[in-house]
Amino acid sequence: MLAQASPWHAHAAQRIATELAEPLSVPARMEWTTRPGQGPGAAALGPDLPGKRLLELGCGPGHNAAHLATRHGSRVTGVDLVGLQVHRARSHYGRLNNLTFVAGHALHYLHATDEQFDAIYSVFGAVGLVAPELLLPAIAHRLKPGRTLAFSVPHPRRGGRPPSADDRPRRDHVTLPDRTRLPVARWDFDAARWEKHLDRAGLWLASAQEFHDPRQGRWPITLLITARKL
Repeated sequence: MLAQASPWHAHAAQRIATELAEPLSVPARMEWTTRPGQGPGAAALGPDLPGKRLLELGCGPGHNAAHLATRHGSRVTGVDLVGLQVHRARSHYGRLNNLTFVAGHALHYLHATDEQFDAIYSVFGAVGLVAPELLLPAIAHRLKPGRTLAFSVPHPRRGGRPPSADDRPRRDHVTLPDRTRLPVARWDFDAARWEKHLDRAGLWLASAQEFHDPRQGRWPITLLITARKL
């Protein structure tokens, strides 16, 4: 019921109503932003991806997971809160090897699994939408020492707004394909506040990159954080 009550379920339902559930070609590149070609691609996860165990928190339709499993030979699990998204991902890429899609809450999955991962990543996924004081320690617990957490989130200064002034989430919205806007709580931190939460979880901030889209004004729209487990 949690998933079906979320804006993400409504978003996926509209996508499924307008898209064919059919196999897709594997994307040639991993994307971290809404503008294709921006950012470091799969290199953000480390140089030695073949055979490595990767976890995506909030896999959506599975494009990035499929790229990593096929183009880099990684063993990838994609987790998504919304079963409809997992259905989309399986219809697109379920035929591929080294790739598993699971429906469930990111935090619950991290607590339930006994696997250790070489990299964990989130692209506008669970990081930023789940309380960081709960999610980041759970990620650190499942990440091998010295390995990478990478996540992209909407930039806290998008549209000229200020970043969150404290550790509480603030009201944001999700825009559905039909342009309906539904409310959502988001932890809208700048890099310094993310660093504080990463440090508390035993993770070291390695880099913070911001990306722009000239079509959306002069403010940055995406923040990409990479961190290492100590």
